[in-house]
Amino acid sequence: MKKIIEVKNLTKEYKSLKAVDDLSFDVYEGEILGLLGPNGSGKSTTINTILSLLNFSKGSIKIMGKEMTPDLYEVKKEIGVVFQEVAVFEELNVYDNIDYFCGLYISDRKLRKEYIQDALELVGLEEFQKYMPKQLSGGLLRRLNIACGIAHKPKIIFLDEPTVAVDPQSRNNIIEGIRTLRDRGATIVYTTHYMEEVEMLCDRIIILDKGHIIAEGTLDELKSLAKIEEKVTVEGIVLNNKCLEEINSFKNVQDMKYGADILVVTYKKGKNNLLELIDYLKDAKLQYDKIFSERPTLNDVFLELTGKDLRD
Repeated sequence: MKKIIEVKNLTKEYKSLKAVDDLSFDVYEGEILGLLGPNGSGKSTTINTILSLLNFSKGSIKIMGKEMTPDLYEVKKEIGVVFQEVAVFEELNVYDNIDYFCGLYISDRKLRKEYIQDALELVGLEEFQKYMPKQLSGGLLRRLNIACGIAHKPKIIFLDEPTVAVDPQSRNNIIEGIRTLRDRGATIVYTTHYMEEVEMLCDRIIILDKGHIIAEGTLDELKSLAKIEEKVTVEGIVLNNKCLEEINSFKNVQDMKYGADILVVTYKKGKNNLLELIDYLKDAKLQYDKIFSERPTLNDVFLELTGKDLRD
């Protein structure tokens, strides 16, 4: 696969603090790379240095085979950036906002008109072209923010928390739009605090903590790092302390949580864990509403590696 972004030994220091510490990774053509980490892990600093918005102490950054510099406009025109903070003009309507940002890269009016329509369709704003930003809901405003960042059809797109605090309809629309961008050939670097989005969208994932990469790989590769082999959840069950102690004594149990009539048992290894628990509940004549087993989630892996929840 062709390398689109190459980061080698990147270090960014703020006085005595190393926000990014000897960081190296590649981003490949046509993939969605999830860049995850708790607050303060170095995600934003990494992105800003890649974009030449920040100077860095040492290392190198190449984009499309060229050393990235603040004045490398031939490469910068191929990049689209959608930051978490919405940045549109309040005095311009939806169409004119997209037209302005697209016009920074596309001078041909006829071509720009085609691109704007494509962007409107991609984010589902065709019916809102004449609306002013203050007339849009939070979700629609984020869709506009995305349209402004990708209307010029960039080859590389940075998306920073594009679905934060949006309604479910807008969130689904944004996710489908991201898939469409990838299917059209864009390379995407994606940051989010929503693990389910990462599992749905990302081809590879990098987890940062304190400026270092602590894990990297596909979803399945990262899940294989977890010590948890299986997680069994029992809903609608009432248990006393004696039952909890007996379940916790099962050979392969690693951890157990119980509250609000929900039991969650995590197993470190072994087979037939679910069957063992079902047999115990049956023998003890304990009633429950639902029981199911699942593999460790990405959030389980993240928590295990960083000691923090992604939303911390």
